[in-house]
Amino acid sequence: MANDNPMDSTTNDHPGGEAPPRLSGEEPDGGHLEELRRAPIELFWRVRNECGEVGEINLAGSHVTLLFGPEAQQMFFRAPDEQLNQGEAYPFMKPIFGAGVIFDLPVEQRKQAIRSRALRDDYMRRHAEVISAETEAMCERLQGSGDFDLLEFFGELTTHTSTATLIGQEFRDDLAEKGGEFAAAFQDLERGTDAYAYVDPYMDIPSFRARDAARTKLVDLITEILDLRETQGRRCRDLLQVMDSLILDNGDKRYSRSEITGMIIGMMLAGHHTSQGAASWALIELLRNPDVMARVVEELDAIYADGRQVSFQSLREIPLLEGVLKETLRIHPPLIVLMRKVMHDFHFKNYTVKAGDLVAVSPAVSNRDPACFPDPDRFVPERYQEDRREDARNPWSWISFGGGRHKCIGSAFALMQLKGIFSILLRRFEFSLGQPSESYVNDHSKMVVHLKQPCRVLYRPRKTGAISGATRKRIEQHEQQQAAALPFRVRVDAELCQGHAVCTGEAPEIFELGEDERVHVKDETPRKELRKKAELAARYCPNHLITIEDS
Repeated sequence: MANDNPMDSTTNDHPGGEAPPRLSGEEPDGGHLEELRRAPIELFWRVRNECGEVGEINLAGSHVTLLFGPEAQQMFFRAPDEQLNQGEAYPFMKPIFGAGVIFDLPVEQRKQAIRSRALRDDYMRRHAEVISAETEAMCERLQGSGDFDLLEFFGELTTHTSTATLIGQEFRDDLAEKGGEFAAAFQDLERGTDAYAYVDPYMDIPSFRARDAARTKLVDLITEILDLRETQGRRCRDLLQVMDSLILDNGDKRYSRSEITGMIIGMMLAGHHTSQGAASWALIELLRNPDVMARVVEELDAIYADGRQVSFQSLREIPLLEGVLKETLRIHPPLIVLMRKVMHDFHFKNYTVKAGDLVAVSPAVSNRDPACFPDPDRFVPERYQEDRREDARNPWSWISFGGGRHKCIGSAFALMQLKGIFSILLRRFEFSLGQPSESYVNDHSKMVVHLKQPCRVLYRPRKTGAISGATRKRIEQHEQQQAAALPFRVRVDAELCQGHAVCTGEAPEIFELGEDERVHVKDETPRKELRKKAELAARYCPNHLITIEDS
């Protein structure tokens, strides 16, 4: 078990160790850079198999040490920025976000910048209705039978839902008048994550030229929206308007239009990219596993049999669909490598990574560790049932959203958004693969992963059948088991809390959000009647920081 305090093992007081073993097969000038661009996942597995828990690759002179296994990965995720710095590890993000935004900020300012009230529990409860309305609107465009490209369909849908919820409905409405310009520019922007950025993020290559043109286009689009509002005398209440209205003491605007664009890009990457890819792959996996598809549709029919609308509460308990989405994210993680720059020599067991080098973990490898996920290459949504909970049991190995201090702050939003989308799509349409199953593959030539196009599916209106009631019975049995509550104790790992406050919504009698924007336990031994609420809070905590123990 790794030490809970990484600084006990990573300070300069720790005795020096050996240099990490270097992976074989380097090319004379680029080292392993071309292999990273050509076949990154195969490269990471080669490091794991040849070097073990710790292995180094050479990216044209930049040394990257990969860490594998729960013990090493826990140290990676728990280390503070003063030890392993996230922002310094991503040179290709500065031209995407722009100067003075997100990764170009000092550590403390960056922590403040990524916090968003829109991702707090009280706001999340309102987002479900917006997601439902946007999905219904997209469904209305699917007249009769036909086919569509997964990346394009879910890209447009998640752009609409993410802008409406995270930035504001007014911005989403203004964006609609721009047609597909915003989505097209955003796709080009993501092309700027080529691995060559580790050598020089400003080199003159087509993908970087497209990235820079796209960012200029996005600044122009947002400037047009704000200028039009000013001309029309419209004062909107969305986040875009708020950022543009902030004034410094000297009367200047707090943020330039370029900085505002960078922050919008940051929110869109968090709220759009993961959901777009996960939705596409979830539908593919459901179609590859028709028995699972049938059970998910049955589950949805049972939950919505009384005619209820899609709401935050209706999206809480959809265990099989949630398992499908988590299993999709395990097998198809949106990012295949997560990096940090070593600010002070980093020590793990007998190895030392020198300051100035990079350390990394790979969700693509970790999520298929057979020691944590039996039969790791098989699609098994049941991994996330109450008796298994493989994601919560292995929080330093199931790392589709990262982990620790920098775990994706939008992870809870992404799962809610996906459950809302599929709660409607799967009850309205029947789908089938539009091309050979093996042709659906990811494009790993960029650090931001996307499906290769074409990636088409066929659809037709669904013929609703009779409900078996099996799923409803399972839900009722689960509720009966929860009713037999025992005395319990609650603990929270507040050090890693990101202030989502999901727990305060599920169990306000037990949890509260403090002035430090972290959750605190009001009563560590609540009355046993509150156990179900506490367990729901623990289940839906995005970072799995809540522990329930029998008292």
